[in-house]
Amino acid sequence: MTERRSDAAIRAEGLTKSFGDKQALAGVDLEAASGSVLGVLGPNGAGKTTMVRVLSTLLRPDGGQAWVAGHEVRKDPESVRRNLGLSGQYAAVDEKLTGRENLYLVARLYGMGRHAARRRAGLLLESFRLEDAADRPSGTYSGGMRRRLDLAGALVARPPVVVLDEPTTGLDPRSRADTWASIKELVDGGTTVLLTTQYLEEADQLADTIVVIEHGIVAARGSASELKGRVGGERLTLTVADPRARSAAAGILDALGPHAPDLDGRTGRFTVAAEHGAQSLEYALSCLRLADIAVRDVALAPPTLDDVFLSLTGRPVAAPGRPAADSEETVGAGSSEAGP
Repeated sequence: MTERRSDAAIRAEGLTKSFGDKQALAGVDLEAASGSVLGVLGPNGAGKTTMVRVLSTLLRPDGGQAWVAGHEVRKDPESVRRNLGLSGQYAAVDEKLTGRENLYLVARLYGMGRHAARRRAGLLLESFRLEDAADRPSGTYSGGMRRRLDLAGALVARPPVVVLDEPTTGLDPRSRADTWASIKELVDGGTTVLLTTQYLEEADQLADTIVVIEHGIVAARGSASELKGRVGGERLTLTVADPRARSAAAGILDALGPHAPDLDGRTGRFTVAAEHGAQSLEYALSCLRLADIAVRDVALAPPTLDDVFLSLTGRPVAAPGRPAADSEETVGAGSSEAGP
């Protein structure tokens, strides 16, 4: 049978994968154009990491097909690996080796000669702003520096496709911003990036196309603006000054849209869809004044990816770095199916 040709750098059709009675992937379809960022969102246990492992040939799918840089993951895993850089959730660096030694080792494992390996390591250290720490043991690096070193290692062989599995989990805001800048530079240079993340702002900032996975299937896909448009309307947030008036305020806000207002019990802040924007805001404030309900603060804003995620999955995105007990990370960790 002739291998399928596709202009997409990453393509998956009907991917399925189960671990015992747990179905991690239930028919996933996705596509990433060359030189773009495909963001994959989903709560813990949705199937994101299992999909990454399948695309990187670390797991064999039970069904479906996938191509990376035109090569099918089951039929031609060696070609997939030659064209793919992978950076997992945790930085895979040898902490006893220096940053330079880590990159030199990776380059040698890819078959580069000694001179070429040293040169490539030096270029990457400079590119990722690690040259000042190049000859220190990587165990002395900050979390952000180790993450940048791990990302540099994924690029040693200049792969056209890079898969980043939650690359900024656990990083401080400055390190996260540095990693975002590195990803943008990659894409500007023509690299295709598949990015799994639980930081919705990250997907909003970086992704050309977003896929939301829930229960092993694709629940939605599109650009950030397209997904926000599906939620519809603006979001009105306000805080009632007197906690005893919250029940009455909820009844008033319930008339603004098709969905009941959401109340943050800790802060006392209501969030509700305002289908008619400023008119809805004026109406709500007028009704609250007539009911003698004081409001401490109020805001009207377009929907966010958080709103999209909540609308699609019925729950907020889980806190990064805290996998659910039934996540695919736990179920698949001991699988013996890795490799071609």
